[in-house]
Order: sequence, then C-alpha cells, then structure tokens
Amino acid sequence: MSAASVAQEVNTTGLAVTDDTVKVGILHSVTGTMAISETGSVQAEKLAIEQINAAGGVLGRQIEFIQEDGASDWPTFAEKSRKLLRQDKVAAVFGCWTSASRKAVLPVFEQYNGMLYYPTFYEGLEQSPNVIYTGQEATQQILAGIDWVVDAKEAKTFYLLGSDYIWPRTSNKIARKHIDKLGLKVVGEEYYPLGHTQFNSVINKIKLRKPDVIFASVVGGSNVAFYKQLKAAGIDMTKEKPLVLTISVTEDEILGIGGENVQGAYASMKYFQSLTNQNNEEFVKAFKERWGDDIVIGDVTQAAYLGPWLWKAAVEKAGSFDVDKVREASPGIELTTAPEGYVKIHPNHHLWSKTRIGRAKENGQYEVVFETGELIEPDPFPEGYQ
Repeated sequence: MSAASVAQEVNTTGLAVTDDTVKVGILHSVTGTMAISETGSVQAEKLAIEQINAAGGVLGRQIEFIQEDGASDWPTFAEKSRKLLRQDKVAAVFGCWTSASRKAVLPVFEQYNGMLYYPTFYEGLEQSPNVIYTGQEATQQILAGIDWVVDAKEAKTFYLLGSDYIWPRTSNKIARKHIDKLGLKVVGEEYYPLGHTQFNSVINKIKLRKPDVIFASVVGGSNVAFYKQLKAAGIDMTKEKPLVLTISVTEDEILGIGGENVQGAYASMKYFQSLTNQNNEEFVKAFKERWGDDIVIGDVTQAAYLGPWLWKAAVEKAGSFDVDKVREASPGIELTTAPEGYVKIHPNHHLWSKTRIGRAKENGQYEVVFETGELIEPDPFPEGYQ
C-alpha cells in the first residue's frame, strides 16, 4: 500500500486530521474552585503530547491540541465539549475532573460520537462506549481502602464526609454498604457545597461522636479550609484518633492545604509521586523539568498523563483515527511505561490497576504503607452496591 493511500484511508474520518497533523482537545477547569485540582491534569496531558510528538507523533502525524476552560461550571463543560467535537472536529478529548462535569459532557460525546479520556477516580456505575476511564472506579479505591483500615487499624466506626455532588454521595453509599457488610458502623454522614469553607460545626460533631475513621471525599478548594480547621480544633492526625482516610486529597491538593495541616492523614489511591519504580522516576523528572521543580504530581495528574499514550496505542493498533475503530482497538491495550506501573484497558473501558495506601508527610508527599498484591479488575457495576 502506498503512503498516499494510507494517508487517504486515515483521512476518511471527517476529523481534524491532515497528512501532517491531528487535532485533539484538552478540557479542564483552569479557573474556579476546581482549578486547584485540574491544573495538574492539563500539565500532564501537554507533557504526554509533547513526548509523543518528539518520538514521531501518532501514525506519522504531530498532535496539535485545542485547550478549553470548563471554568468549574458544568454547563460550560458541555458547551465546550460540543465546540471541540462539532466545530474543531478533534480526534479525542482529554478532560473533565468532577463527575458532575463528566455527566454534563457525556450526552454530547455520545451524540456526536467523540472519545473522552477521563482521568479522575470516580464512583463507577457508568460505562460508555465513548469514554476511557483512566482513573479508578469506586470498588478499586474505596473497598480496598476500607478493608485496609479495618485490617491494619482495627477500625470499627466511620464518619462519612463529602462535597455535595454525585461522586462523594455515590462513593459514600458504596462505602456505607461495605461498612454494613463488615458488621461495622457509620456514626455520621454530611455533605457540603463545592467551595464551602466553614467546617467547624461538623468538626464539633466528629469530636462528640469519636469515630475511629473520618472517611473524607471533600474536593477542590474546600480541602484547604477543612484540614486547617481540623488541625485548629485540636485533631492531631499523626495520633490517628480519629484516623483520617481520604479518597480525594492528592499531592496537588496538599500543595494548597500545606503539608503541616494534613500530616498523618491516609489516602487510598492508585498512584503517589513517591512510588519507586523506573517509569515513575523518569516521569517525575520529565514533569519537573517541564513545569518547575516545586511542582507536585498527584493521582489524577498521573492518570491524565496516561490518556494520550493510551489513545496513541489504540490509534496505532486500529491504523486509523476513526473513533469507532479506536474504540474497537482499545480493550486489551497495555501500557508497560505507566508511572504507576503496568495498566491494561478492560473491555468495560476502565483500567486494571493496583490500589495503594499512602500516609501524608509534612513535606507534602505520601509514604506508601500498603499496596495490593495484584492488579484489581475494574467492576463499575458491583453486585449489591448499586
């Protein structure tokens, strides 16, 4: 087959693909309450694209990106995703952070047959032919985290605390069912709006009820207020009474909170910057060289970095940028170069991955204290948890 006919075949997609370039979208909040969390994803996606381009691109084409700001506003995410797919005709979009933003764009991606690479750990209970979920779903993150705190710390009582939208509410529903199954007890459950900064009343309730574990899924800028107020109220997380187990505070958030305000808390994630493997050491070095020495890398940032690489692998396996062909090629794609270690796309469009528990240190990094022996199979629709 001649090079010309190969180019012609690739160009039948109707997407923004020329003989030399292919356009993709980056869609995250770089303004508003979620910017503290999402900026790292933008940096990771840009780094991956630059590295892919330096290595020859995808099917011989250089990747060009069009970046849009979701502005921490869900209707804006929907509007921007429509622009990227209809007007810009991008071949893929790397984006969203909150489940609310993902739910807002999902009908758009399904209507216009776009492909979204979504990087955030999330509540599960979803599977779309138009999304590759590069973060963990709830059973991978929550069940393993609760099992660890029960086994390792003999926890028996839990206080569930989250921001008020779909991810924390559904995550806590799954957590509550698992805690019930283990014959243990939830002694409180509270939700606060995104951007909320007054946590003193709930901290007083926590002190009154004395749970073994504060299970926290507070997101974005609210974390700064929550952890500072916890410390100011005399809760010393290094003493683990109560123990704080978060599923939402990555190194990115600690940068805003301050390591001294979160020291001693535990997090259940699949990735921490402190992981000691060659892939991660090279990734952290490249990330700091590109974005500055004082930068930190959290779980979602790493999962965002996987997006362009997984897309490249699927496009090359398909021999085309066509979304239907890329979708068909995606299950079984393996990435041996992932900073978290080896990952693989499941037929349900989620990734097989390990779960790790990290303990926050004063310097803003996590010390890994536990990891699952095997990769955990993603199960977005767990029986008995829906």
